[in-house]
Amino acid sequence: MTPSDTTGSGRLARGAVITGADSGIGRATAVRLADEGMDIGITWNTDHEGAERTAAEVREHGRRAVIERMDLTGLPEAAEAVDRLADALGRLDVLVNNAGTGTATPFLDLDHTTVQQVLDVDLVGPFLCGQRAARRMIRQGGGGRIVNVTSVHEHQPRVGAAPYCAAKGGLGLLTQVMALELAEHGIRVNAVAPGEIATPMTGQEDTDVRGQDRPGIPLGRPGDAREVAAVIAFLAGPDADYVTGASWAVDGGMLRMGPMAGSHLGSGDWRRG
Repeated sequence: MTPSDTTGSGRLARGAVITGADSGIGRATAVRLADEGMDIGITWNTDHEGAERTAAEVREHGRRAVIERMDLTGLPEAAEAVDRLADALGRLDVLVNNAGTGTATPFLDLDHTTVQQVLDVDLVGPFLCGQRAARRMIRQGGGGRIVNVTSVHEHQPRVGAAPYCAAKGGLGLLTQVMALELAEHGIRVNAVAPGEIATPMTGQEDTDVRGQDRPGIPLGRPGDAREVAAVIAFLAGPDADYVTGASWAVDGGMLRMGPMAGSHLGSGDWRRG
């Protein structure tokens, strides 16, 4: 695909790459950023049809969409997809490191292969994709935005999720280092830490979250992927020019309870002290 002027002003539209944009938070983010006027690069691993559906939604908003497969267990080569998408878009202004995986395995039962896979997808992959994006942004000038999608488990642990928590905690601190080092280039780097969000990863895609009861979460329900996408869009836009190195929880108050309590309390008795 040859990049073209889609702004009507002789300049290319802003370009955003969202990893893992075949469903869930990634899809919602791609559509929201397209609505904000950006052309979108989409990566997928196992769900090519899902990626095509995301691309179709982006195009319904009048923006260009390009697709690349990215399997972050195949590092470092997998991160090259960021450059290919940037080439196709013509420029890269926003990277959203959203692709992720996890496990529900007790610490004592984990094997090295599982641990390495989770760390590669959730930590090393975003590290390498972030490097490629930052180098591209520096070459083209004008700064840029990198948003790392972590989790409430960037901040609090969960039983059975040792490598996931280790990776998300590491990605949170990596976000802060990136923010410090890339600030001089005008690149803002922030994290978004979702709680329980209705996505395929939690078995709730297309769920009406307002009909779901979560007594242990102060707002009483799971989140919608579009609510996370709205925060990402803020961080990717001009209103966040003075925001970098922060972690934005989108969790209905779960962190105030602790994610274990927020996920597992069966009644609202805690509200009465």
